[in-house]
Amino acid sequence: MKFGPVPVTEAQGAVLAHSLALPGGRLRKGRVLGAEDIAALREAGQTEVIVARLDPGDVDENAAAAALADALVPDPDAAGLSVEAPFTGRVNIRATGPGIVGLDAAAIVALNAVDPMITLASLPEHQRVSEGMMVGTVKIISYAVPRAALDRALAAARGALWRVPVRRRSADLIVTEVPGAPAGPEDKGVRAVAGRLDALGIVLARIRIVAHDTAAIAEALAGSEAEMALILTASATSDAHDVAPAGLGRAGGALTRFGMPVDPGNLLFLGDLAGKPVVGLPGCARSPALNGADWVLERVACGLEVTGADIAAMGVGGLLKEIPTRPQPRDRPKRR
Repeated sequence: MKFGPVPVTEAQGAVLAHSLALPGGRLRKGRVLGAEDIAALREAGQTEVIVARLDPGDVDENAAAAALADALVPDPDAAGLSVEAPFTGRVNIRATGPGIVGLDAAAIVALNAVDPMITLASLPEHQRVSEGMMVGTVKIISYAVPRAALDRALAAARGALWRVPVRRRSADLIVTEVPGAPAGPEDKGVRAVAGRLDALGIVLARIRIVAHDTAAIAEALAGSEAEMALILTASATSDAHDVAPAGLGRAGGALTRFGMPVDPGNLLFLGDLAGKPVVGLPGCARSPALNGADWVLERVACGLEVTGADIAAMGVGGLLKEIPTRPQPRDRPKRR
């Protein structure tokens, strides 16, 4: 592609690089200049314009963006995504329902390494999404790119973006209470958990308010008929043998992980009861703010296995207290 100023008399068929205000109306950048546009420019006294001219074998920005989006999402229905029409070299890719982002990170890095003018920006892997939320945006930065470069990017991008849909559609919530601190369906923590489930399209099938006691928790778990069970305790779980994990064991389940390197969210535990995931929520889940339990709950809800190695890896980027969306100062005063 050639880019630069040319006489107006030689600009027909070229792409206008910068918008121009003319007496008869505005010519917007990206417009392929026709005979009428050339006449209008000459009438306005314009003698020179900055344009882009495609070389043989170049692909214009919209065609290139559409091709790259089609390579990334060859079957939108199967991928759970929608691919919008190209405009100004951009194609937006959106979720068609709730779930989490699935992607091939190496493929996305590879396609973005082909040519600086050929780009995809995506959400992080496993980011929760809802219907209509943008998952990725393709952008061809220049007005055209060489066919050879585009072909390399298409090969790298093949099927690299999708949505993992929610597969577990119901959950029971077990809430413990201690003397002097009764719990109920309108409890702040219950509402926060219900909001998380609603955002995923999961039905909160049953809320059980029980004593903060191993036997009571075990009984509630044994009676759970939903696809997941969540436990929100009145007192924080501080050990793998504490009341709630012990209740899981008494019910016949197994504890697979206690603790995670995400703050807030350290005191989460994860278990299994005859194939039913059991998530012991940390106290920070009483707030709707992002915490480590969200990352585990979302993956479990989408049917992904969450291993100890997965949770260990969450420590990178797991310091959530000081991120810009949580700007509260949390440092303790320095001692003198």
